[in-house]
Amino acid sequence: MAIVSGKPGVDGLSAAVGALRAWQDEGAPTQLHPGDLGWFWRWGAEATAEAVRTWSRDGRILAVGLLDGPDLLRLTTAPDAWHDEELARRVVDDVTDPERGVLPAGKVSVEAPTDVRLQELLSERGWGFDAPWTPLHRDLTEPVNHPGVRIEAVGPERAQVCAAVHRSAFGGGRFTAERWHAMAGGLPFTEARSLVAYDDRGSAVATVTVWSAGPGRPGLLEPMGVHADHRGQGHGRAITLAAAAALRDLGASSALVCTPTANAGAVATYTSAGFRPRPEVRDRFRNV
Repeated sequence: MAIVSGKPGVDGLSAAVGALRAWQDEGAPTQLHPGDLGWFWRWGAEATAEAVRTWSRDGRILAVGLLDGPDLLRLTTAPDAWHDEELARRVVDDVTDPERGVLPAGKVSVEAPTDVRLQELLSERGWGFDAPWTPLHRDLTEPVNHPGVRIEAVGPERAQVCAAVHRSAFGGGRFTAERWHAMAGGLPFTEARSLVAYDDRGSAVATVTVWSAGPGRPGLLEPMGVHADHRGQGHGRAITLAAAAALRDLGASSALVCTPTANAGAVATYTSAGFRPRPEVRDRFRNV
């Protein structure tokens, strides 16, 4: 059977999320996680469906991509299809040719697992390597130390607090309580938690959302941020410890996060919370 690609539609998002969950494994390379779709869901189910691409054969999804912006496709494949020649060539054709409707003309990027056939074909087509990212991993076999600050799980009544901390941490005003509600209404959030940390004066100082892929599978931190007025006081480490503990409670085997290597402060924060850096990864880019 030939490879079929396209958008899943809102009704097909469940299958895409289910495939991503099934592909998460301790032995897998850094890859697209169901939590990545969950975080994108803040824009709503319709927008998420419009941004997702799938590649299937005989009705089975073999690859899932997320257009995380107009010029970046984040992509992963089923473990038994990492070296599937037909799939790799179809995906590379689709992302290279703007007329295929996946990526536009001009400089665009693809994030994909390392050591898969797709990477070799991108090199053959002249795709370059972008700036490095550092994946970090923390095993959750053992209990996680208490973060040393008050941590509260975010429900509908505290969405505004979570959103305010996020806006301060990352700048801009795009993440609102309404966006949090949209995210929380998405399918991936059934195995997720948003948390807020408070200092000893009762101020909300940091926030994180964690995403489980199911018991015994790696979970994801996306995003984590510290309020701009409360940086340099260990709150990043505290909320990261709380995130790891929450994922352990959800049954995750480990906690994952990925940050630009150039962001030395973020790497140091995650390392201080027991995360260990893995080999750097790089997006691939096409200039023309």
